[in-house]
Amino acid sequence: MKKLDEDLAARFFKVLGQPARIQILFVIGDGEACVCHLEAFLGLRQAAISQHLILLRKAGLVETQRDGRNIYYRLARPDILDLLKDAVRLAGLDPAAFVKAGAAPLLPCPCPHCNPEHESGFDCSHIHPVP
Repeated sequence: MKKLDEDLAARFFKVLGQPARIQILFVIGDGEACVCHLEAFLGLRQAAISQHLILLRKAGLVETQRDGRNIYYRLARPDILDLLKDAVRLAGLDPAAFVKAGAAPLLPCPCPHCNPEHESGFDCSHIHPVP
């Protein structure tokens, strides 16, 4: 393996070196999500989430789709979830419960997918559990 290849691999893992980025990848691993979903689920400010999403996009792990004023994020490389689940298992944790370690939703998500008057049929229950 050339030095350059090792550097690329190290940069890839560095992108994954933040807990919030790992949580984001787990959340959007179930399907697309907007920043307001991530904000509600993770309990982080929109600005912080946007910074993490920029790095994940630059690394080629996340891609976007615009729907009017809303931007939805999804995995560009779904196989990243296998790597993350293996890493979580190696750390002695349960991958199924890993996302649940994030903060509970603080407010209802204001995006059109979650708005009761929106007729898209988008199911946000995995992001906003029904009490």
